[in-house]
Amino acid sequence: MPRLLILLAALMAPVTVALAQDRDFGGAIELVDPDVLRVCADPNSLPYSNEAGEGFENELATFLAQKLGRKSVSYTYFPQATGFVRMTLGMHRCDVILSYPQGDELVQNTNAYYRTAYSLVYPTGKGLDGVDTLEDARLKDKRIGVVAGTPPATFLARAGLMDKAKGYQLMVDTRIDNSAVDMMADLENGTIDAAVLWGPLAGYYARKSGDGYAVVPLLKEPRGPATVFRITMGVRPSDQEWKRTLNRVIAQNQDAIDKILLSYGIPLLDEHNQPIATPEGG
Repeated sequence: MPRLLILLAALMAPVTVALAQDRDFGGAIELVDPDVLRVCADPNSLPYSNEAGEGFENELATFLAQKLGRKSVSYTYFPQATGFVRMTLGMHRCDVILSYPQGDELVQNTNAYYRTAYSLVYPTGKGLDGVDTLEDARLKDKRIGVVAGTPPATFLARAGLMDKAKGYQLMVDTRIDNSAVDMMADLENGTIDAAVLWGPLAGYYARKSGDGYAVVPLLKEPRGPATVFRITMGVRPSDQEWKRTLNRVIAQNQDAIDKILLSYGIPLLDEHNQPIATPEGG
């Protein structure tokens, strides 16, 4: 499972020693390449990125490079597990991580460029239409897939759904395994009745599976762990001007960025938790 998802779970708990090891970088001098947009990315983690350039981060990088006046884009690929920040951004092999949850201290965050939420995915026309909370009585006898250690697992337990739930691994090497792909395959073959996934994964893989799935952001759960997160770009703590430059580009091109994200099925939310549709004229 991508480091982004691991961090979203980690934001609910103390930072571990292993994660703390990623903090040993920084300095007073900005060493950002002025000609090439150098991106830190996972080699096989759709819908974010892959080495074939098929993810929204790949498309976003090309767009940003143009807006920033960079001549080209280069990638430093490394699996998004413990050590990712240290081995990429921290070693000055690249200058920006394009998806990073706001609030984590391993990097300096830009302003958020999208908000999304953990989402419930279920087949339409099979008795679950309109379900928008894990507390819905129609889920009581259903088997639901959930990634272990993520915030929705808490709400599944509170709703009394864990006895029948099927768990999927949080920490996997994306070059070998993919919990979201496995979960959606189980949903398609009927092993589970519904799935709970991080928004970008839910939207992207539901769309790839066809038009017969609802993707419902979990916005109505009772008090507890957050299900909605702001996603930023991550830069080195020393790179203050670089952060300001990226913030300006985000602000000036938000509609175009939204259009890229929506094209990958990502359920976007505004600051009032209302869904964001394709920008007018987009």
